[in-house]
Amino acid sequence: MIEDQLKLLIRDIPDFPEPGIVFKDITPVLKDQKLCSAIVETFADRLNGQRIDAIAGIESRGFLFGMMLANTLHIPFVPIRKQGKLPFKTVSESYKLEYGQAAIEIHEDAFPTGSHVLIHDDLLATGGTVVAASKLIEKIGGVVAGYSFVISLDFLNSQGRLTRFSDNIISLVHY
Repeated sequence: MIEDQLKLLIRDIPDFPEPGIVFKDITPVLKDQKLCSAIVETFADRLNGQRIDAIAGIESRGFLFGMMLANTLHIPFVPIRKQGKLPFKTVSESYKLEYGQAAIEIHEDAFPTGSHVLIHDDLLATGGTVVAASKLIEKIGGVVAGYSFVISLDFLNSQGRLTRFSDNIISLVHY
């Protein structure tokens, strides 16, 4: 089972990026090309038959499997980046962090109006960034088709924050 394979490789990094946080490090997974391919194939299988016109990956780890999944599904990949990193006209959404505010952006012409967009990131924690990404998709006329995550920190109960946009939530590993 893919969840078991991933749990063997994902390592815990205590007190990163700040004291009290246990960071889930996926970099050991990236060393295993066969497992990376299996991750993308698993996402593609679970999305089979669903309308998805584009995949939006959240900077930066959401780019890793998000781009590969978009290529596998033969659909566009849309980067969602930190404020000030995209070169063309953007739409921005601010969100709260434990220690302040942040903002993410998307190009205003990222996809045609009415597109069904899957949002991908490596990890679902508190959900703040993903909610902001969902608002961005809607601001430029898209429909949130669902979410895909390699890891979900279920003990943070974040999935409830996403269901107002879509209840189609795929996570490969649950903690």
